[in-house]
Amino acid sequence: MVVRENTEDLYAGIEHMVGEDAAESIKLITRKGCERIIRYAFDFAVREGRKKVTAVHKANIMKCTDGMFLDIARQIAKEYPQIEFNDSIVDAMCMRLVMHPEDYDVLVCPNLYGDIVSDLCAGLVGGLGLTPSANIGVSGAIFEPIHGSAPDIAGQHKINPTAAILSASLMLAHLGEAKAAADIEQAVTKVISEGKTLTQDMGGTASTEEFADAVIAAL
Repeated sequence: MVVRENTEDLYAGIEHMVGEDAAESIKLITRKGCERIIRYAFDFAVREGRKKVTAVHKANIMKCTDGMFLDIARQIAKEYPQIEFNDSIVDAMCMRLVMHPEDYDVLVCPNLYGDIVSDLCAGLVGGLGLTPSANIGVSGAIFEPIHGSAPDIAGQHKINPTAAILSASLMLAHLGEAKAAADIEQAVTKVISEGKTLTQDMGGTASTEEFADAVIAAL
């Protein structure tokens, strides 16, 4: 599970030109933002029975911004002695995820690294068509496939609906409908593991609707 901060860092878009030949972008990370996302990662690990949280950073180079993120992660980790904690520099993290993904459980990342690492993890499990996401706020939440709307293949009946279906499962879990969420996830897992009704991106020939019907039947 990749837990990504989604309001700060370089993605805040605070940048400007310095004369005609240079551009500057400001990497803004706040204590409040770090504490919120890191605490969410640990609370998620406890709630979902996860065993380990890894903080992803580049504190060896960006000693103020990423250094603060790492320091806060280490402080909060002490409040959760039942959860194993470690940290990893982001470039080494990407290599290790490709070679030994089984070594990791929950990854907590600043905005930019979270964007990159989440797509890498999507590639490990079959691509963007399989990967759901949840944007969790204090007073609201949005659930969507990480690939977005995919307008280039709209109406062609070949898109993999797994990410959209699993995003709905995440939404149900967030709303407290744990059994419904688990039932949907298990139905999707059953259809994919059987391998009889797969969309093109998974090596099959099924249409979007045929795959959805198979999930409904399994449900």
